[in-house]
Amino acid sequence: MELKGRTALVTGSAKGLGKRTALQLAEQGCDVIINYVSSEQEAHEVKARIEEFGVKALAVQADMTTFEGAHALADAAESWSGGVDILVNNAGPFIRKRRLFSEYDEATIISLMHGNLLSVMLLDHRLLPYMRERGWGRIVHFGFGHANEARAWPHRAVYAAAKTGLVSFTKSLAVEEAPNGITVNLIGPGDIRGANKEKSIDEVEQELDSESPLGRPGTGEDVARVILFLCQNKSNFLTGNVIDVTGGFDPIRANIKGAF
Repeated sequence: MELKGRTALVTGSAKGLGKRTALQLAEQGCDVIINYVSSEQEAHEVKARIEEFGVKALAVQADMTTFEGAHALADAAESWSGGVDILVNNAGPFIRKRRLFSEYDEATIISLMHGNLLSVMLLDHRLLPYMRERGWGRIVHFGFGHANEARAWPHRAVYAAAKTGLVSFTKSLAVEEAPNGITVNLIGPGDIRGANKEKSIDEVEQELDSESPLGRPGTGEDVARVILFLCQNKSNFLTGNVIDVTGGFDPIRANIKGAF
């Protein structure tokens, strides 16, 4: 358990990709801070499962679509453990129903920008000093597959703008913090849906996904295993990268036909 003794915070970890990541970090010896907005029961179930690995866990309610939520989560992390060694910024609101930018109301635009970019930056800013003091840290941001190319994504304008902005921030922060032993990378998951976000690769190995070039659907394990690799001590030469975990699927190109 290479990560034994480390503390990790995974935002949006009561369900989905965040939950799978939190559990696999715990399995590798991390104490884990779980974050949720409204899924209190699920968060405490994840907490109980994490504690079965013989590590500590804390569940914190905080809404990452607000500045107040980001600061409240940072406060809880600092009170509980002084700070965190591993920060996985998984939480990020996404509206699956496609709509033109002109159809968005102002509150939704602000919420999407806060949840996917601004609160991520604030949380990083608050928790960086602890990592710097220890001379070791791992920060992982979440984007989407092919975010690094900053192509047009009709009907996803606000989400795409926030995540492509996060790509630039990831690369800038990585360069700034490399001398401090802190790596910063961004994961671009493919279109991993529903229950598959929490499944293992073995559970879907025989399933057919006609949209996936690989032939099978993606899973939470596909994403979590990349994060675990980035968190290893000897992965410190990997920083400032955007790593697509898509099975070859392009979420933008698949939806751009007929979008106008």
